[in-house]
Amino acid sequence: MGEVFLAGRILVGGFYLFGAVHHFTDLGTLAAQAGALGVPLPELAVAVAGVLLAVAGLTLIFGLYPDVGIAALVLFFVPVTVMMHAFWAERDPTLRQIDLINFGKNVSLLGSALMFAAVPRPWAYSLERRVHLPVKLPV
Repeated sequence: MGEVFLAGRILVGGFYLFGAVHHFTDLGTLAAQAGALGVPLPELAVAVAGVLLAVAGLTLIFGLYPDVGIAALVLFFVPVTVMMHAFWAERDPTLRQIDLINFGKNVSLLGSALMFAAVPRPWAYSLERRVHLPVKLPV
């Protein structure tokens, strides 16, 4: 099952990395959309969102302190889902449906991110296991 879990980590982490690249390559467009929806400091917000997605993708793929990546996803999904996909406030039926779909997708992705926290560590085929790192960050 370690190989299957690794494949899943690569797919999910790759999805988040793809999102991070999109946030940086289309920063202006995404910031304009965010600003139109009332997000304060939209350029900064989009850049921070890109960093959170990159951290999450890398930590999940490499299995290196994935709890940091899970936290990054929570910090990303909660505000983005509420502010960018407020289907309850949308009057246009088509746009409301699009926001409802994206709201549900984000809630589902948040749930899947939280499930990673339940998987015992160090994960198979992870850097934590490979270099014998402690599974908890020193505080």
